[in-house]
Amino acid sequence: MNIAFIGTGVMGRGMASQLLSQGHQVSIYTRTKTKAASLIEKGAEWKETIKACVKDVDAVITMVGYPDDVDDVYRGKQGLFRYAPKGSLLIDMTTSSPTLAKALYKEAAELKFRLLDAPVSGGDIGAKNGTLSIMVGGQAADVQAAMPILECMGEKIIHQGVAGAGQTTKMANQIAIASNMMGVVEALRFAEASGLDTSNVLKSIETGAAGSWSLSNLGPRMLKGDTAPGFYVEHFLKDLRIALEEAKKLDLPTPGLEQATSLYEGMLENGMGQLGTQALYAYYQNLS
Repeated sequence: MNIAFIGTGVMGRGMASQLLSQGHQVSIYTRTKTKAASLIEKGAEWKETIKACVKDVDAVITMVGYPDDVDDVYRGKQGLFRYAPKGSLLIDMTTSSPTLAKALYKEAAELKFRLLDAPVSGGDIGAKNGTLSIMVGGQAADVQAAMPILECMGEKIIHQGVAGAGQTTKMANQIAIASNMMGVVEALRFAEASGLDTSNVLKSIETGAAGSWSLSNLGPRMLKGDTAPGFYVEHFLKDLRIALEEAKKLDLPTPGLEQATSLYEGMLENGMGQLGTQALYAYYQNLS
């Protein structure tokens, strides 16, 4: 299948690489060509514009940073709604706003595009290994048409409902992670302050009731002082702010989410926005 992939950051590179490894033809567009170097080496074709990238493709995947970026990629003067082939399958895999996803779907339908919102979870590890969890919103027939593409990148792909349902599910995912990350950090800091071998503590608690993806995958990075971004603090904070906004629309109290948002805002203010979310462990040192 001929696929255009727009956005090759930490997550996008791994995802596009999986498409290439499974025989798809992939054209890529990213603002910085150097970010696409590894994909070009694997056979991807880099294009200078979105217009060139989407010419004659069967499907377009977008994996950009923020809702404003999504809006621009789809609605902008050089965007997909202007240049993508009519009837093509558009799959936004950015973690973005459910409200925006619904609005884009409505506009896409009027323009004869098939649009899905399909954010992912599983971090850079899942992207590199093709084991992401993919949460999809949109029409069932379009989800079915997208499955050969999505199955290259994820091992758990669930159609959550109508347009926006994928993004809403991802917000639930981020809310769960937000409080979990605080628990992981506080547990390991408690063990450290108590004079225990934190590596041994991690081995014990990750296989019990306290076990979680964050504990098993980010816990070791925390203990090693590895703050390299699998998922940027600034991007996670973007997600938390979207989740807070959506929760307020529902008049839903979210004290854990609010506390986590405050902590990550503190990290951003302290110049830690470009670090991985596991840098929360290091940030806690500033709280004592």
